[in-house]
Amino acid sequence: MERGYISHQAQAEVPADTSSHLLSPFQMGPLFKLSHRVVLAPMTRCRAINSIPQPCHVNFYSQRTTKGGLLITEANAVSPQAIGFPHSPGIFSEEQVKAWKDVVDAVHAKGGIIFCQLWHVGRASHTVYQPNGEAPVSSTGKAISEEWSVLMPGGSKAAFSPPRALSTSEISGVVEEFGKAARNAMRAGFDGVEIHAAHGYLIDQFLKDGINDRVDEYGGSLEKRCRFVMEVVERVVREIGAERTAIRISPIIDHMGTTDSDPLSLASHLIGLLNSYALAYLHVTEPRFTKEGLRDEGAAEGESSTAAMWKMVKDEYGGRVMRSGGYKRESAMKAVSSGSADLISFGRLFISNPDLPLRFAIEAKLTKYDRSTFYTQDQVVGYTDYPFYVREDLEE
Repeated sequence: MERGYISHQAQAEVPADTSSHLLSPFQMGPLFKLSHRVVLAPMTRCRAINSIPQPCHVNFYSQRTTKGGLLITEANAVSPQAIGFPHSPGIFSEEQVKAWKDVVDAVHAKGGIIFCQLWHVGRASHTVYQPNGEAPVSSTGKAISEEWSVLMPGGSKAAFSPPRALSTSEISGVVEEFGKAARNAMRAGFDGVEIHAAHGYLIDQFLKDGINDRVDEYGGSLEKRCRFVMEVVERVVREIGAERTAIRISPIIDHMGTTDSDPLSLASHLIGLLNSYALAYLHVTEPRFTKEGLRDEGAAEGESSTAAMWKMVKDEYGGRVMRSGGYKRESAMKAVSSGSADLISFGRLFISNPDLPLRFAIEAKLTKYDRSTFYTQDQVVGYTDYPFYVREDLEE
């Protein structure tokens, strides 16, 4: 038999591995029986055209689908005002819904489960991305420090534009945009949505007291700073149900200057509120996701704040937990087997290894990723051209 790649159309099932919790089945709420705990993380990849997914998106997500595996899409803007990245998709127009349906159908045809991440970047934008060249909106009028930069449509970098603080009366309209986006995701056939409340984007800008300087009912105390996110959660849950709703948070991460004076208290308060809902999962990012990169890929919990956060999450959150932040096979195994996580999402390793769960299962060598192609607009290179596992034992 001629040697070659295992086709993603006829990819072998992930072998059962009773010794590995990472590769064991998991019941994610009442609706979703997962065959393993290896999740495709949401990753902005800049391959959309006019904010509309393309055929390459169908191929990318289909390649990374396993039967019973969970995928989370790249972040989708909930409105034109929510955009802050070049060539990133949305879920607010009919064209976008139709294009995402093609992706969802391809994933479902292979037995996969796919959630759509909902996104509003807030002040993490530039006037070039905003309707009529207006200022981006935020919880604040304070701009992101110039030590951070925004990626422009042509690939260059620039300073973020100064934002405009949303008026109190405008906030309900943004909440409604999340609700409509969740409805559109269901129309496209998605199994659920993940609310992006992390990494310095709009919801995080309301949560962190280093950013939120409001004096109305959305600023000041923990209760007031958490009001916006909980209104979004309530609106999405009302639209599609808690069992199809998830949320991503990053309480101890200061990405794009989103700092808080007491991040663990913020996380504890927020988790207490989220416990009122039987969400599909809580997705928490660890502080490798920073400008400096506080820890290497797959490193053990290093900072005391990280260890304290995970102890708090384990002790206080009553639902299902997903962790992310530079994990490799061994560190993911440890996190799941210790009981501190139910699921682990992988980003860069899943970019360059479309059959990552299979490679983890058989402990195959991983393909290295090419960082220079992460945010290009090429519809193939660095996106769908990474190889599948080659069986060395196939006969010539």
